Amino acid sequence: MQLRKENILIVDDDVNILELLQRHLQSWNYHVFKAVSVKEAVSILRDSTIDLLITDLKMPELDGSELIKFVSEHYPKMPKLVVTGYPSVQDSLAAIKSGVVDYLTKPFTKDELKMALDKCLVNSDSVAQSPTNSIINNDKPYGEIIGHSDKINTVIQIIERVKNNKATVFIKGESGTGKELVARAIHYQGKFSRAPFIAVNCGGIPENLLEAELFGYIKGAFTGAETNREGFFQAANGGTIFLDEIGNASLTVQSRLLRVLQEKEVVKVGSTKAEKVDLRIIAATNSDLRDMIKKQTFREDLYYRLTVVEIDVAPLRARKDDIKLLVDKFLFKYGVEYKDGYVKITPEALKILERYNWPGNIRELENIIQRAVILSDKTVEVLHLPEHLKYTLQHASDTLQPLKVIEKQYIEKVLRATGNNKTKAAEILQIDRKTIRQKLSD
Repeated sequence: MQLRKENILIVDDDVNILELLQRHLQSWNYHVFKAVSVKEAVSILRDSTIDLLITDLKMPELDGSELIKFVSEHYPKMPKLVVTGYPSVQDSLAAIKSGVVDYLTKPFTKDELKMALDKCLVNSDSVAQSPTNSIINNDKPYGEIIGHSDKINTVIQIIERVKNNKATVFIKGESGTGKELVARAIHYQGKFSRAPFIAVNCGGIPENLLEAELFGYIKGAFTGAETNREGFFQAANGGTIFLDEIGNASLTVQSRLLRVLQEKEVVKVGSTKAEKVDLRIIAATNSDLRDMIKKQTFREDLYYRLTVVEIDVAPLRARKDDIKLLVDKFLFKYGVEYKDGYVKITPEALKILERYNWPGNIRELENIIQRAVILSDKTVEVLHLPEHLKYTLQHASDTLQPLKVIEKQYIEKVLRATGNNKTKAAEILQIDRKTIRQKLSD
């Protein structure tokens, strides 16, 4: 298996330093990504696989320390190297405490950079083979998985068991629960992390194209097949292929997939020649495959081949203890993107989020936080949340409450609506001001 060369992200507002670092890194055959701001760096991190971060500390708007915090939270295994022209003991200590592997002061020599680089990448290899910190009681993400509920800890325990082998894994869960995040964690937390990871949404590719996209085809296999082409299975060779919404695959595709699982080989569309592949297959669905087997729309033999190891990803309503951690993650993510830093949330707004049933799961939560951050001035309040969430809190309660508690809550609501005008509130409530004072003091 041929490993890809390391991807290194360099972040500095000084274009000359970026160019110097790029020349050095490319002379050692590294692949370089460049960013002149923390915002740009976060965007690259979200869209690319990065093996090492090199960042300056002193930059306009958000400084490098915010980026280091972001990487430490969201990519805990990524090594970090600081290169700065404004050294201080305080900054050095803070950087080291944040998990920075090494700290270079400008100007530096090419040899000094190479030594620091080697130290970081050697450290990266050792980290990749060691247990993640606090895996079971994680307040930090395991890969991109966040939570400390029992249900998430069970998922993480299974990931630990399968990440370093190529056993077939089947992930069940509702839409929006993070099935692809689990698949990525299995791949990137294990020893095959530098091999390819290919994600395929079987429901997003037309049925008549899926077979050719997965297995490849030869010239002349069908109208429009003007050249030989590799498929997703060949592209994932040596690594992992993630087949999302596997229930959407036709019976023809299912038969071909069964052959891959049984024989470890792929035959391109239009060919009779088998090609050996060595990869891990992770499949996922939000459908009931057992019901599909009864209806004869899914092969039973394939089902048993796919479900060697099963992971059940719980809906967000079943793991409400994790909502605050997820909210914090998305507040930071979109705070950096839209508001140049951290965004807070009021206890009242958080309470609404924790009480809501989340039919769209984590995807819905992220969408709502993104919207709220855009509408807010660095503090998300109740008024920034969609009306249907506020309605849910007003009209649904997990526990029955005493009448005096409900009365007090409603009086407070009327007072807020009237700008704390007790005379006007008394008229609306049809009680006198003295009664208002008494009920509020109870």
